Amino acid sequence: MHRTGTTRRGALTATGAFALGAVLTGCGGGPEPRTTPGGTDARSASVRAEALRASAARDSASLLSRYEQVAAAHPVTEAGLAPLTASVREHLTALGVPAKAPSGSPAPSPPAAPTEARAALRDLAAEERRLADRRATALLTAEPELARLLASVAAAGAAHAYLLTELAKETSA
Repeated sequence: MHRTGTTRRGALTATGAFALGAVLTGCGGGPEPRTTPGGTDARSASVRAEALRASAARDSASLLSRYEQVAAAHPVTEAGLAPLTASVREHLTALGVPAKAPSGSPAPSPPAAPTEARAALRDLAAEERRLADRRATALLTAEPELARLLASVAAAGAAHAYLLTELAKETSA
């Protein structure tokens, strides 16, 4: 006889997904923030959101520069890096910055790429992980729309780190 219906594993998975969704959307809610007659809380939240967005854009611009530098220094990695580089360009666009002309202060020049392709890819993976962690931490203070964007960019960065690690394993020195 073939078993159908809900299994214990399925029920636990669904419960966990529901709980995670509730936490991420903030179902618990708290008291609404008080605003002064001039609306300073709304303005300060807007300023914080713009500062957070600008910081994320600078990080992405710097990361894009690193990708381009590694691809130029190690042509063997260019084909593997091309889709990831395009993704980072899209992140810049999503953050409201043209990929070739970041606003605000210019991105700091990245350190020189290591002379070995594998080491350069491992360094890029470490940078992606660092930025993904920083963006995940920023979710706690970001406005909901920006938090969703940062979560998406952080998840992509974590995936990039994994792919870069695998590419480093496949790349010849």
